[in-house]
Amino acid sequence: MRRKEKEISNKNLLNEILIQSNMCRLAIHDTPYPYIVALNYGYADNALFIHCAKEGKKIKLLEKNNKVCFQIDIGSEIIKHTESCQWTTKYRSIVGIGEVELIDDFDQKTLGLDVIMNHSGKADNTYNSKAVDKVLILKVNIKEISGKQAGEWES
Repeated sequence: MRRKEKEISNKNLLNEILIQSNMCRLAIHDTPYPYIVALNYGYADNALFIHCAKEGKKIKLLEKNNKVCFQIDIGSEIIKHTESCQWTTKYRSIVGIGEVELIDDFDQKTLGLDVIMNHSGKADNTYNSKAVDKVLILKVNIKEISGKQAGEWES
């Protein structure tokens, strides 16, 4: 990382960002340009869990190449200044790489859905079996993450 003073190396803080955010941007290999989508997720056991339809562009691309990059951030805020070139942004963010596992087994999908719902604050979940049958769970097994921050943050 070029700006070492902005690097987040504390693993507890990286984990806190993963837990606090609810939006993930997932970059998937496509030709000639990458394909990126913003998705809700749940985080547990060093993996992101995402629910989606069983078919579509991202599924076709992931079946060809399951290696992805993801970005997650919290606390993004523009900090204004009287001078235009002195404006800045306060943020904490994570960029990571991982490999996606497509989960279509009913019991494994409900476990993934539990992670997503628990991440959003709802425990004791029950699911309509027809609805579960219609979804696919993307489990992004995290291989590497790095964090960066700017602005004033409380310890």
